[in-house]
Amino acid sequence: MLKTEIDKALTVLKNGGVILYPTDTVWGLGCDATNEAAVEKINTIKGRSSDKSFIILLDNDSKIQSYINEVPEVAYDLIEYAEHPLTIIFSGAKNLAKNVINADGSVGIRVIRHDFVQQLLQRFRKPIVSTSANLSGQPTPVFFDEIDEEIKTAVDYVVDWEQELRIKKKPSTIMKLSPSGQFSFIRK
Repeated sequence: MLKTEIDKALTVLKNGGVILYPTDTVWGLGCDATNEAAVEKINTIKGRSSDKSFIILLDNDSKIQSYINEVPEVAYDLIEYAEHPLTIIFSGAKNLAKNVINADGSVGIRVIRHDFVQQLLQRFRKPIVSTSANLSGQPTPVFFDEIDEEIKTAVDYVVDWEQELRIKKKPSTIMKLSPSGQFSFIRK
């Protein structure tokens, strides 16, 4: 079952599509973070301004250096010891779709600890975008059945995994980390 869902989601991602999928936090909309047209599709689905940046998911912290010019050493400790999902905003983003990167050249990255997404990322071998599965300005849905039908019908694939799960998850902690290692919290 899990392998089948990963295979289906993988095909959609490789073809530039958008998936609706479970994560370690809330349900997300995702696509290939290196594909500008796929990222724009998410903006259209959400009714979101295209000048807002996204976060990307990676399955392993060793891959961060592929997408960030200078990774402060402290980043690896922060990721390793985080007890809850942690998104770190790094300066100097590279090798990503332009519309994933913030105007100041930064990007948010979360190394994910979630069975489905980790396996998907390992097989996809590229980062995927993750943004909450809601229309822009609407509340973030906590459970699958709270996701707007408009979102469900607009995506290219709805992952059939953890849809019945009733564990209340919340968005990740967000921290901004400068190349010098200084950090501040954006969302706790």
